[in-house]
Amino acid sequence: MRTSISDQAKLRRLIDREARRAGFDAVAITTPGAIPQAPARLADFVAAGYHGSMGWMAETLERRADPSVLWPDVRSIIVLAMNYGPDHDPRALQQLPDRGAISVYARNRDYHDVIKGRLKELAGKIVAAAGGDVKVFVDTAPVMEKPLAEAAGLGWQGKHTNLVSREHGSWLFLGSIFTTAELEPDKAEEDHCGSCRACLDACPTDAFPAPYKLDARRCISYLTIENKGPIPPEFRGAIGNRIYGCDDCLAACPWNKFAQAASEAKLVARADLREPALADLLKLDDAGFRTLFSGSPVKRIGRDRFIRNVLIAVGNSDDRSLVAPARELLADRSPLVRGAAVWALSRLAADDTVRELAAAALLGENDSTVRNEWHLALGTVDNNGRAS
Repeated sequence: MRTSISDQAKLRRLIDREARRAGFDAVAITTPGAIPQAPARLADFVAAGYHGSMGWMAETLERRADPSVLWPDVRSIIVLAMNYGPDHDPRALQQLPDRGAISVYARNRDYHDVIKGRLKELAGKIVAAAGGDVKVFVDTAPVMEKPLAEAAGLGWQGKHTNLVSREHGSWLFLGSIFTTAELEPDKAEEDHCGSCRACLDACPTDAFPAPYKLDARRCISYLTIENKGPIPPEFRGAIGNRIYGCDDCLAACPWNKFAQAASEAKLVARADLREPALADLLKLDDAGFRTLFSGSPVKRIGRDRFIRNVLIAVGNSDDRSLVAPARELLADRSPLVRGAAVWALSRLAADDTVRELAAAALLGENDSTVRNEWHLALGTVDNNGRAS
């Protein structure tokens, strides 16, 4: 849809004004052809296997790499950002091992719901003012929002692969509006990381094989959220008390010194998720999990994966008072939970207790992964399942 220069300027003023009213902290424009380097980078990421079990990344490779393949009619892309910066360094919670550390973004109402509703409202105003058609995307669609945000000038992809802004540091939610309207694009942002490698050095599991490259299979966010199976033994100790995601590489970014704490009201913050007690979380059944995490992104991984994560934190807590509740979970219906309970007890309970529990459990345990956890706890196999 062709528009005159004066009409473009008028529409841009409307977009800027209404985006601010909707609670967005930054907005910029780019074109669907502005990320020509993205297809090769994404293909290399997938070819290296860095995407792990996220098969959808390989399946949507073509659409994800090129916005015009996703929607051939798109002429301009409006990229919007919302600050979710914390009012504290989230890494401080690692000094409270009896508490669970939930990633900052997940302590609020699910950002997909918060942002998508506001994007739809803004998109409606754009259509009302200029006609044409629009499509709204927030993370779940095959859109490479970080490269698009960089091309639009909202920031740059740092060495941790996340977007960094001079105004908001590493704490930004992103969303986009694809439109058939032609709009003047903004200038792309330059990389300002320089020689800094604070984010790379902060990673507990060495998930960055090189600057600007992430091996998701080693990333705590992937391991605790996307990964559906047992967490590999070699990463369990490094996870500490992180029970949903990890903020270490984001929190280490020096550009955060320019960021302002986000409005809790705007994000619908959850104070009860700021530092929950592991002892309380261990008690959650499916109904209790759904109630506690109603409206939260945590709910999407389900109770079993979440309790798996909590048990890893329990095993790292050095808190013997958690032995009894962890022991009860040896009888859980979920093999994923039972296996994680075995590991937690192998770290907290006395050796004699572990041997007694193993002798009783192995008589009736039919799940091979749980049996392997017992043998790992007993030292009869190594981390790769080989006899030791």
